[in-house]
Amino acid sequence: MPSFSLIVCTYQRSQALVTLLKSVQKQRLYPDEILVIDGSIDDQTENVLTKQVIKNLKYFKVEEKERGLTRQRNFGIEKLNSHSEIVCFLDDDVVLEPDYFEQILQTFHEKPNAVGVGGYIINEVAWEFDQNEPREGWFAFDGYQRKEGSRFKLRALFGLQPDAVPGFMPDFGHGRSISFLPPSGKTYPVEQLMGGVAAYRESLFEKLSFSRYFEGYGLYEDADFSLRASKLGSLWINTKAQLSHYHDPSGRPDLYKYGKMVLRNGWYVWRVKYPNPNLKARFKWNATALLLTLIRVTNVLTAVDKKGAFNEAAGRVAGWWSLLFNKPKPQ
Repeated sequence: MPSFSLIVCTYQRSQALVTLLKSVQKQRLYPDEILVIDGSIDDQTENVLTKQVIKNLKYFKVEEKERGLTRQRNFGIEKLNSHSEIVCFLDDDVVLEPDYFEQILQTFHEKPNAVGVGGYIINEVAWEFDQNEPREGWFAFDGYQRKEGSRFKLRALFGLQPDAVPGFMPDFGHGRSISFLPPSGKTYPVEQLMGGVAAYRESLFEKLSFSRYFEGYGLYEDADFSLRASKLGSLWINTKAQLSHYHDPSGRPDLYKYGKMVLRNGWYVWRVKYPNPNLKARFKWNATALLLTLIRVTNVLTAVDKKGAFNEAAGRVAGWWSLLFNKPKPQ
């Protein structure tokens, strides 16, 4: 198997990070180096790690100018050893199954033209093996079915359903993510990977880096990078490379900023793939964005966290209006 490195970018999540690293220690294949890139504003993560015995661990505390997900990832890439052939990235709040790295590296071996391979999150969606016709209100793919979310049901009523398979972007954006791929044990081609469960060939970083457009939390930075990477080689999801994602709330932006990112960063990534969309695609992107924003507005009445729902909805509205006057420029 090739030499491989693990980069974990973290921010104010010391306990979640330790839980991840304990699952790394149980791997059948162990990283040649583990780079923890810490953007925390205190010393808690460093203090916690000094009490752990973790083989091949290298800890880096970045200054404010290098803080933020994409900057920390680029920082980590610069610190890789010269022998690394595969670079794995993991969010700091995931837990791996024991053969995760083994499955990732096996996919690179089987797909010599692959530049990237993604893992598969197993604790977020309930799938059922059912090869019959799709049940009403369910999404079916490759012999499996899952309940369709309300947003996709409403999109269908207005003719705004994505017309691309999961992991690929329709011409009006707003596609189905890789979470719509089933736990079939198969490996699927995609053009987008989730950054916190992805691995890339080290040679790719001679041509690409993570965009600094995505400051701070970096929502959709993974879609931007993987879309650009897909132009240089194939990308795959191995549904046998399994892990769980626990979405630790520490380190997340406030919901107003998050809502604004959803619109502005979503628009940015859409234009990375489609720099000059036709009029119909432009209309459908905006119509879908407004529909999803209206759904979030109604959550103000139905959600348990009404204040959070209001703040995110307000951020989405502000983000959409800002696109009328100040569109981001894809780099």
